[in-house]
Amino acid sequence: MNRTTRSIIFLCLFIWGCKHKEKEKETHVIPSQGKTNVVFILVDDLGWKDLGCYGSTFYETPNIDKLASKSAVFVNAYTPNPVCSPTRAAIMTGKYPSRVGITDWLPGHDPKDKPLLGPQDLNQLPLEEVTFAEVLKEAEYKTFFAGKWHLGDVGFFPEDQGFDINKGGHHMGHPSGGYYSPYNNPKLTDGPEGEYLTDRLTIEAMSFIDTNKDNPFLVYLAYYTVHTPIEANKKYLKKFEDKRKNLKDTLIIKQKEGPSKTIMNQYNAEYASMIYALDVNVGKLIKKLEDLDLMDNTLIVFTSDNGGLTTTEKNYNPPTSVRPLRAGKGWVYEGGIKVPLIIKKPGKTEMKKIESDVISMDLFPTILDVLELPQRPDLHIDGLNLNVIMGDEDFDIHDALFWDYPHYHSSGWTPGQAIKKGDWKLIYFFETNTCELYNVKEDISESNNLINQYPMKLEELKQKLETFNKRMKTKSPKENSVK
Repeated sequence: MNRTTRSIIFLCLFIWGCKHKEKEKETHVIPSQGKTNVVFILVDDLGWKDLGCYGSTFYETPNIDKLASKSAVFVNAYTPNPVCSPTRAAIMTGKYPSRVGITDWLPGHDPKDKPLLGPQDLNQLPLEEVTFAEVLKEAEYKTFFAGKWHLGDVGFFPEDQGFDINKGGHHMGHPSGGYYSPYNNPKLTDGPEGEYLTDRLTIEAMSFIDTNKDNPFLVYLAYYTVHTPIEANKKYLKKFEDKRKNLKDTLIIKQKEGPSKTIMNQYNAEYASMIYALDVNVGKLIKKLEDLDLMDNTLIVFTSDNGGLTTTEKNYNPPTSVRPLRAGKGWVYEGGIKVPLIIKKPGKTEMKKIESDVISMDLFPTILDVLELPQRPDLHIDGLNLNVIMGDEDFDIHDALFWDYPHYHSSGWTPGQAIKKGDWKLIYFFETNTCELYNVKEDISESNNLINQYPMKLEELKQKLETFNKRMKTKSPKENSVK
């Protein structure tokens, strides 16, 4: 074989090799079926102790507990705000609510007869913000939203923020027609008489999964439950009425919290039936994924938007308790900001309890990492990837966490902020210009204010709080001159 012939053969082999590699490359780019799906379940007002796997003995959540037994279960998961809209904005954007401009539920309620006036918030999540749904849509995911949105009115709905389909998401923060059809919801058609809203939203999600089982998809199922009105699921109510009769404490136990009262025991059968209905529907959703052989390539995230409704100034008994945590929704004590967080990674079959402090903004970069999509630190500025602590190691990934709630709340909260660094937590109140200091590892109930015993720790955290305020460009409440 002469040199020319050898050169021709080598050239042909080289060209064939390049084409083969190009083909191989194309095959790695295309495979929709190989991509990881996402099912994100967000429950409204679900308290830290409202699940069996988090310590409830009155409520029953066998399906969620089973999911937890195969998942990363976060013991110290926090929301960046003790009410709904700011946390929902943070989940969507990976940013602290103060950066986004939403620090209260929308449109909020700033009373005019108090010593301070809260800062003016935006009334919607700006369209300029890029949500993680938009990032997934760019990656050719089919995106579906069902349930509570509460991040803006017409023009700012889920379909304007990256979701192909929206079932039930509009500006209202509670089910305006209640939990039984007719729903009085402009984005959800009424169902047959007796249909329960939690069931209906799950049916819509499962229908979407059926239609898109061959495509990578995002299902964002933001249940309205267990937000007020507390409206029992009639199928399960008797089960918990009977169970309540056998409780050690059948009477409602209350504790004073400022001008309010906090419920100290889980007693409410109606609320328990709503939790059980939620659990049944989570079970249906998981079974659907199993039946379609999708569990091994689906990431499941389960969490809440703020602490449980335990504390109120009104002449009304809140429906749940998160003791030993202090207070609940509307407060930046642990009861208002500590929530369940369960993350089931594809193929994961064992539980791992994670002690590290994490926060809602972390979910955006975590989802991208599990899906093997590029990180977007230009977007999820305040979120960190939780995948690094869902393996063998568990370590602190955040230097400190920050809460900015400069508004009054019907739970009795007055405008304030908080910061947590390691075991230590500082709470600042604008009205009185005073602080409280707690070691929450040793004192989970925040009952022993250590402000006088640890002046250096107090000063350290006050400086850290000031750093966060400057970085987030927070807005403080103003003195009410006409009060």
